Amino acid sequence: MSTAKKRYKRVTTQTLVEMKNNGEKISMLTAYDYTMAKIVDNAGIDVILVGDSASNVMAGHETTLPITLDQMIYHASSVVRGIERSLVVVDLPFGTYQGNSRSALDSAIKIMKESGAHAVKLEGGKEIGESITRILTAGIPVMGHLGLTPQSIYKFGTYTVRAKEEEEAKKLKEDAHLLQELGCFAIVLEKVPAKLASEVANSLSIPIIGIGAGGGVDGQVLVTHDMVGMTHEFSPRFLRRYLDLYHEMTDAFMQYSQDVKSGDFPNQKEQY
Repeated sequence: MSTAKKRYKRVTTQTLVEMKNNGEKISMLTAYDYTMAKIVDNAGIDVILVGDSASNVMAGHETTLPITLDQMIYHASSVVRGIERSLVVVDLPFGTYQGNSRSALDSAIKIMKESGAHAVKLEGGKEIGESITRILTAGIPVMGHLGLTPQSIYKFGTYTVRAKEEEEAKKLKEDAHLLQELGCFAIVLEKVPAKLASEVANSLSIPIIGIGAGGGVDGQVLVTHDMVGMTHEFSPRFLRRYLDLYHEMTDAFMQYSQDVKSGDFPNQKEQY
């Protein structure tokens, strides 16, 4: 089991490479607002992902597809104001980078300029290589994302584990090496077999961060609202719930309502 070998005052893309080289695992969680970002940052989490999962968690959409670039910038700028140490990575939303590298560059520049974030994340491999290259030429760090790519959910038709078959596994490994060659500083692998994810992590010099990809990678990411139990409908195998906030908060809200209705709140000490 690896332990922290160095306390980084500010996490950068280079920090993550150093952590991989030192055998120190990378911790990554999502945040979409100032208050949550401040808590996550103060807890010492290395990377905060402003994920397009905000489409699900914050807006209630069924998929990540509806969220817009301006909405991502709103969430990202709120997060950036709450952090002091963590590296902030922002998802480029669906439709802002696929098939048009000029649009991809414009989208990435807009996020960086208007939110103050530190990097962007794109889903896909060879098919978005031109967009990644163009963004990188502007000096914007890029994190890749392979395996289950939620923006392509209608193509896959399911959220099941990816790359179980030899052909798809081969393509994933090729895409991972390509992303490194293009200049990505890290890659998220989502819902792929643990053995495959470990092979990819061991064959690349850049960090591989897993979600549902086993423990043989260089770090882990979860959606914060899932891991603290604010959501309760979603229970994949890879999710460990560290709290049960859904029920704790429900109980608190019910108690508050009862106290208001009974006249118990506010008491004499709670008024001026």
